Amino acid sequence: MTKAVDSDADAVILDLEDSVPIAAKGEARALVAKVIDGVAAAGAARHGPAIFVRTNASSTGLLADDLAAVVRPGLDAVFLPKAESVEEVRNTAAALDRHEAAHQMKAGAVDIVLMLETALGVYRCLDLIKASARVAGTCIGGARDGDLQTDLGCSWSIEGTELLYARSKVLLDTRAAGNNVYPLDGVFSDLNDEAGLIQDSRLSARLGYVGRTVIHPKQIAPVRQAYAVPAADVAYYRQVVAEFEVAEKGGVAAITINGKLVDYAMYQRARRVLELAKRDR
Repeated sequence: MTKAVDSDADAVILDLEDSVPIAAKGEARALVAKVIDGVAAAGAARHGPAIFVRTNASSTGLLADDLAAVVRPGLDAVFLPKAESVEEVRNTAAALDRHEAAHQMKAGAVDIVLMLETALGVYRCLDLIKASARVAGTCIGGARDGDLQTDLGCSWSIEGTELLYARSKVLLDTRAAGNNVYPLDGVFSDLNDEAGLIQDSRLSARLGYVGRTVIHPKQIAPVRQAYAVPAADVAYYRQVVAEFEVAEKGGVAAITINGKLVDYAMYQRARRVLELAKRDR
């Protein structure tokens, strides 16, 4: 964990769920809390990744103890596994309210990222997002042989056909919820298949996901490359913005660039892509 919080990742997810044996949950909570305290102590001098914690699912009965242990200054968000009901999202948000107050934290300091890892969770995605203003992101669990594949009873392929509907459904619901909620793809579990990781990440980016979770530092660079806006696209959309704004000032709202129609819809698309490109810097 110490190495992770000093890495160049955008965020680090400290895990209390599937990577921790049942008998070691208490010890894991204490260790995670210690790391978060260290991050908080560093204060403004620290320039590392955001700190997230993946708790245990509400259905396990372990969530309340997880939140009591890790919600403290230095924590940015909790990943809520196997989210399925509006009630559990609201209960989690209420627990965050209590723990933030107890630690004299700013109200709403800790976000919730929903992990959609079951058929029911994917089906209810939009309702789950709207259950609390704390929900800042979604993350679909599309790993090979993972919970979602098991629940759906489907196969898995590098082409992504089997999980395409679920991925698209989560993406659609996340975007429908508003621009303040970001869609993340889940892990690619084969650590030795960099080509597959890049292929799957590029598919994910084409669908509209803004990034994904990874399970090893060596996956960071390939994933960043796969989700980055291509330089040729950046150049084209800069041209679109520049030429359209000149035309608009002259009283024209429909032009052609390189033989392609550009009106307000294409102009707004260009601006959005350029905003995404800023994120890649």
